[in-house]
Amino acid sequence: MEKTINTPLTEDKISDLKAGDYVYITGTIYTARDAAHKRMYDALNNNESLPIEMENNIIYYMGPSPAREGRPIGSAGPTTASRMDKYAPSLLDLGLKGMIGKGKRSKEVIDAIVRNKCVYFAAVGGAGAILSKCITESEVIAYDDLGTEAIRKLTVKDFPVIVVIDKDGNNLYEMVTNN
Repeated sequence: MEKTINTPLTEDKISDLKAGDYVYITGTIYTARDAAHKRMYDALNNNESLPIEMENNIIYYMGPSPAREGRPIGSAGPTTASRMDKYAPSLLDLGLKGMIGKGKRSKEVIDAIVRNKCVYFAAVGGAGAILSKCITESEVIAYDDLGTEAIRKLTVKDFPVIVVIDKDGNNLYEMVTNN
């Protein structure tokens, strides 16, 4: 089923999303990859504040290529989500409601998704140039020294994703391989 949602991503908006749904996201999302996740994880362990509010937000596991002239961002394809699995449960427990990446997630992440009523979306790998066309604004807001792995605030319009793991733990990857 196709659905359109606007951020922030609240429990109400997540409640009817099911594994396999095609979703178009409009609003603000944030990017963070391995190095940014490690830095946020270390900050939490040192009782420091995070550079972005987790509550009801979405993190896209992506590090863009340089922007072409006249564009806010370069190619913007997803990176492998499992690389963030060590850090994701802590962020979900802080109120993060959505993650966008590609690939499978660990049992610990799936448990945190269910516990916190969150969602894991997949974006199509290899389609970064096409996905970038849905990004209307991009601004580095934290960890600028990390280059492409800096945390960015993105404004997206009809950004296409697929629900892979819904709030109940239904997993599209398992559903497809079990049929």
